[in-house]
Amino acid sequence: MRDEASAIAYLQRLFSARAEGEVGIGDDAAAFSAPALSGAKIVWTIDEQAENTHFRRDWLSWKDVGYRSFVAAASDIAAMGAVGTHALTALALPEDFRDDDFMAVAEGQLEAARATSIRIVGGNMARASEAHVTTTVMGITSKPILRSGAKPGNAVFVAGALGLAALGMRALERNVKDARVTRAIASWRRPPISFEASRAMSACATAAIDVSDGLARDSFHLAEASRVRIAIEKSALLDAAKASGADEAAIALGEDLLDAVLYGGEDYALVVTSDREIEGFSRIGSVIAGSGLTLDGKEIVPRGFDHFG
Repeated sequence: MRDEASAIAYLQRLFSARAEGEVGIGDDAAAFSAPALSGAKIVWTIDEQAENTHFRRDWLSWKDVGYRSFVAAASDIAAMGAVGTHALTALALPEDFRDDDFMAVAEGQLEAARATSIRIVGGNMARASEAHVTTTVMGITSKPILRSGAKPGNAVFVAGALGLAALGMRALERNVKDARVTRAIASWRRPPISFEASRAMSACATAAIDVSDGLARDSFHLAEASRVRIAIEKSALLDAAKASGADEAAIALGEDLLDAVLYGGEDYALVVTSDREIEGFSRIGSVIAGSGLTLDGKEIVPRGFDHFG
């Protein structure tokens, strides 16, 4: 864009649709009526995707950057069992960013927003040495599903392709050209939207978390919050991974499938505890008394992605 005013005008046109009485792009802040649902709670989250930390320019298009940055934030809303409603997006862009790049990021965010029925109503722009896309998403629910509700006797379920995104990133790092990694690369570039699974678990989940930092690390967070032990079953976990094609990608890359499933991040799958089966979810273990995380009865280290580790 020639200047900030031109960029704002472009975004106003792109995200022009809004409900009656809603204040969107162009004012200091977005404004909208509180949901009419009695007793509803607002769920609000924020996520940032930073160049050379979360992505590299040679790995994906700028439209993909916009899309995956939106999904990363919306996934937190899904994990709470909420319905996403509105979003804000902030772009910090380097000097070499072209108009076409800027528009591609915005259009990628719009594509993800439409897929989740969430409205982008504002944001901010600034200069930076590298590209940063920060997305805030708001949602509503009558009862947020927390990490702290798991009970001994619950089963542990997962919806989503565990390990696939991590294998896709490794394929991109090595520039691997093999049909068996195509789905993995696509899963990393454009993570699946998880709101259908969120709706399925919202009525019966006792606790939930989305897998952004790796199954082991995020399951451990859930166990800690609930003061229980999460006991994962290796065979069930690998069966769930094979259903997504992660096993073929692991073979093509010479990677250990279990390692990718446990410690790979950015799947944005949902891990849920419940006392009943959930449509679209696979059972991978149990909740028992105690603490920590085990695999077939053996304690495992909850390593995974850590921004400051």
